[in-house]
Amino acid sequence: MDAGKKNILTYEGLKALEEELQDLKVVKRKEVAQKIKEAREQGDLSENAEYDAAKDEQRDIENRIEELEKILRNAEVFDDSEVDLDKISIGCEIRLYDMEFEEELTYKLVGSTEANILENKISNESPIGKAIIGKQVGDVVDVEGIEGTCQFKVLDIHRN
Repeated sequence: MDAGKKNILTYEGLKALEEELQDLKVVKRKEVAQKIKEAREQGDLSENAEYDAAKDEQRDIENRIEELEKILRNAEVFDDSEVDLDKISIGCEIRLYDMEFEEELTYKLVGSTEANILENKISNESPIGKAIIGKQVGDVVDVEGIEGTCQFKVLDIHRN
């Protein structure tokens, strides 16, 4: 992650990261400390799989805490109250028509930190995100992909 790069987040995304960080610090740290304590009480640590697993989990938790703190330190919350409601911007839910495959797709446009294609959240830095930002209902956009150009028509834009 670039040191000077701002992490653009929706308010919803900010809250989710803050809740995850709180859970890791308050709940998960205590749980893993208890697992380490119980594993130590079993004696010889050199061949203790539970101890090794607990230490690995502790390392993963501390790495995620550090990552979340860095993201939140450089967070910039996108204020959708200042946005033109007729144009696509971060925080919008967009319904697109894929002209090649003749199907409708629904995405939420978010900052790269929140992007998760399994939840239909696409990044403003993705090829589709870059192509649709600022577009309006009825616009047709070309998206450069690995296998050539795809066309999408903007069907609907709304905010939560």
